[in-house]
Amino acid sequence: MSFIWPALLWFLLIIPLLAFLYFRMQKRRSQYAVRYGSLGLVQQASGRGVGSRRHIPALLFLIGLTILFLALARPQMVLGLPKVEGIVILAFDVSGSMSATDFEPTRLEAAKIVARDFVARQPSSVQVGIVAFSESGFSVQLPSDDQAAILASIDRLQPQRGTSLASGIIVSLNTIATVTGQPQILGAASQPAAPTPAPKPVAKNSAVIVLLTDGENNVNPNPLAAAKLAADRGVRIHTIAIGSVEGVNLTVNGFTIHTKVDEAALRQIAEITDGLYFNAKTEEDLRAIYDNIEPRLVIDQEKTEATAVFSGISILILLIGGMLSLLWFSHVP
Repeated sequence: MSFIWPALLWFLLIIPLLAFLYFRMQKRRSQYAVRYGSLGLVQQASGRGVGSRRHIPALLFLIGLTILFLALARPQMVLGLPKVEGIVILAFDVSGSMSATDFEPTRLEAAKIVARDFVARQPSSVQVGIVAFSESGFSVQLPSDDQAAILASIDRLQPQRGTSLASGIIVSLNTIATVTGQPQILGAASQPAAPTPAPKPVAKNSAVIVLLTDGENNVNPNPLAAAKLAADRGVRIHTIAIGSVEGVNLTVNGFTIHTKVDEAALRQIAEITDGLYFNAKTEEDLRAIYDNIEPRLVIDQEKTEATAVFSGISILILLIGGMLSLLWFSHVP
């Protein structure tokens, strides 16, 4: 325990003085009892019939004052406070098939609408970053609690070409590393986001990547190797598949393409990192999935001022002492 105003602890020297005065008064009371014993006042002056009970209110009074003087110095204690805290990276597949219209208005737009709702629900202690990936990955927004900047980054996402899940994972890990101070992973083709002020630190192992994709990985490197890198850093990856596992023919920009979700690979990525796999076939499914993806509740060790607690306890003890004194002796100590 520490104190903001430690100089006020000198008031505690009053407590031994008050205790000395109390015992002095008790000794004088005994002397009076002996002196006036011949007048039949011995029992009244010495407090017989009351016994040691007469010391209880005075003891409570001294304890209450001691705690009150501690409160004046504004004590601080390190407490474990539960809070939702962490980093969430929303990694969007922006390959050409994300412009398909089996989700209204398109797969990508539906994902963006639901992502905006997710961002709006996060407390300021959660930092959200945005990553986009197609044939390569790039960081659109560094982790931040600035919801306006995050939503603007989501709005800027546009469909591109192929799909490289590994690029999305590696760029997401590098984006997290800008906050946690971990070394960057080399070899990922990425476009860094514009620098922002260094955000506040987050709890260990509280970073999450939400990987949202509608197709198969068709560009190196191996996404499972990238998932192992995430697991080594304590980063969970939740994978969300948009579209059919069996595969469908979609017309994108005048071309007909066959696309399907590689469910096996997405499940493996989630399992390697202790994450979850979801399959969203409608926008309602996607919204329900986001409701289940929340940062972890962590116990944050914080130095917290406990002045109010000490003050409340001291006042309660003083009131109890005063009530007992009035009840037993019709006066306060």
